Amino acid sequence: MTAKYIKEVANDVVFNLEYNSERQHLIIPEYGRHLQKLIEQATAIEDRVERNKAAKYIIQVMGSLNPHLRDVLDFQHKLWDQLFIMSDFKIDVDSPYPIPSREVLQLKPDVLKYPQNFPKYRFYGNNIKYMIDVANNWEEGELKNALIKVIANHMKKSYLSWNKDTVKDDVIFEHLLELSDGKINLTQSTEELLNTTDLMRTNKRVSNKIMPAAAIKPKIVKNGKPSNPSHKNLNRKPL
Repeated sequence: MTAKYIKEVANDVVFNLEYNSERQHLIIPEYGRHLQKLIEQATAIEDRVERNKAAKYIIQVMGSLNPHLRDVLDFQHKLWDQLFIMSDFKIDVDSPYPIPSREVLQLKPDVLKYPQNFPKYRFYGNNIKYMIDVANNWEEGELKNALIKVIANHMKKSYLSWNKDTVKDDVIFEHLLELSDGKINLTQSTEELLNTTDLMRTNKRVSNKIMPAAAIKPKIVKNGKPSNPSHKNLNRKPL
């Protein structure tokens, strides 16, 4: 093999070298470029019988790339849909399923309407406002009074959770009056809410329950060994 021949071969390889930026865009990149070219070749087959055979062979190849999904319901339907999509809807074959259309696939879903609430007192949350609205629609009686008391105590608890400070009942009553549009007035009432200390203790107990296990340190006894048996190897010397 002469040096001239090697140079000609090298020049030919460089001349025909393909870059990804120059190649055709992959419609479904997960299947790779070889399968994309295989579908293009099948699309160009003039004989319909041979084209159908090629399409079924391609479906088998696509299924072999995802063997864990073979038993999934409608998996074959999905493969046939992807075959038409990767051919840019140009391949004309007999599909056992309805052929998808470009228009249907390009349809955009309706915009999901999220509730846009901007409460003045964000530390109470939106649920408190919903509960107050429900209480406004109830008839006067013991049930309504009990619900209002529950709402007021929960407002005080939420206030303490975010502000970490003491709060007078008069402040909660004023906020309740404002959030209820003046319909629930406890400012002149002699009703007393739960004690601040009890509410703070409840908040602390709840926060300890949701604390991750990794943040809990084992207790250390006097001899320097952990009292928890699950932490026996914490003080082992490195090998």
